[in-house]
Amino acid sequence: MESVINHIKSNFDNYVNELMEYIRIPSISTLESHKHEMQRCAEFVSSKLRNAGMNRVEIFQTKGHPIVYGEWLGAPGKPTVLIYGHYDVQPVDPIDLWNNPPFEPVIKDGKIWARGANDDKGQAFVHFKSVEAFYKTNGTLPLNIKFVIEGEEEIGSANLSKFLDEQKELLKCDAILISDTNMFQPGVPTITYGLRGLLYMEVEVTGPNRDLHSGSFGGAVANPINELAKIISKLQDKNGKVTVPNFYKDVMKLSKEERENFRRLKHSDKNFAKDLDVKELQGEKGFSTLERLWVRPTLDCNGIFGGFTEKGAKTVLPSKATAKISMRLVPNQDPKKIARDFEKHIRALAPKSVKVDVRNLHYGYPVVAPLNGNAIKAAAIATSKAFGKKTVYTREGGSIPVVVDFMKKLNAPAVLMGLGLDSDNIHSPNEHFRLENFEKGIFSSAYFLDEFSKI
Repeated sequence: MESVINHIKSNFDNYVNELMEYIRIPSISTLESHKHEMQRCAEFVSSKLRNAGMNRVEIFQTKGHPIVYGEWLGAPGKPTVLIYGHYDVQPVDPIDLWNNPPFEPVIKDGKIWARGANDDKGQAFVHFKSVEAFYKTNGTLPLNIKFVIEGEEEIGSANLSKFLDEQKELLKCDAILISDTNMFQPGVPTITYGLRGLLYMEVEVTGPNRDLHSGSFGGAVANPINELAKIISKLQDKNGKVTVPNFYKDVMKLSKEERENFRRLKHSDKNFAKDLDVKELQGEKGFSTLERLWVRPTLDCNGIFGGFTEKGAKTVLPSKATAKISMRLVPNQDPKKIARDFEKHIRALAPKSVKVDVRNLHYGYPVVAPLNGNAIKAAAIATSKAFGKKTVYTREGGSIPVVVDFMKKLNAPAVLMGLGLDSDNIHSPNEHFRLENFEKGIFSSAYFLDEFSKI
């Protein structure tokens, strides 16, 4: 391993320059005007996979953006690791809040500043370079490698699920390695082993058949905004518990080992509140902040609209009001069941004076991996070697539906080797990625390939 690590160190400046070249391609998947750039970016990825030693590289065209596949299967009898990442990025608006043009990367304060620097070009690129370092140093790899790099993660991975169904045999593997999450704290190597699921609903309340004058009709007809607000207020009780029937019925309890692991993380509620500029935290009673964030389900109103919302005044009694409501779900909760119970509950809360339409916009399943799995053990050893500190284990409050898809359809564990930080401004202006994390991420990936090859 020493020769591989030395190769990474001596070529790190080249890796940074290549990453900057990668970032300069404005691969914004949601914009139709960038379709040509998406193809160009897929071709860039394929060229880097060939340079990393992949002897089969193929660009699979989809109804949307291409999926890039690469493989090297020259280690019979050894495990196979599938590395997943995405080359598409978020839009850059509002452009005036950027300190530098978003696709013209700048290195400042030990960080690379640009759209995609972290999410996910920078994080995924560490694996390109770790594989390349092995190949350039030894002419071979310690185990079998497969890459799947898609171009639609930021718009829901619409074509990836079909690709997994159609290519199960091609993608067969022993573990899936993903870097698209965060470290618990700067300098602390982190393995994420659980993700909450998501259920996203839309509730539309309709009163009169048209907008009305609030003076002429107010007090005699139900106001949909008022009624919707009342419904939302009843979705949680005074203790922060969700009132949807059966909501907590299947919630997986936190093990004693996990609870102790959370305590060891020494999370500071005071610092957390200070960073958010709030006077106090709020949530379900009886649970710590980390438990509320990672292992307890939630319900939140994400948007509410109806009536007059422009500047000035208009005395209108609106015909309709709509709210978007999301629920973060935890292992054993089924979003389809929760959606049915949610709709029944909403209809039971609504008065007869209004009509209610409840729509399920999308959902994703939660997932948790056993901490004693070989892949996670290898990753913990690898990241600890790279960062020189003991690796911590965290869950993630957000949802990455593609991880569940990979695990279920390929029947393999996923390792989430996060290298970003909460402060890296992903999806926001001035996104950045620490060069230290980029380099140690490459070390981590290389050590993982070595450790997992011994299993």
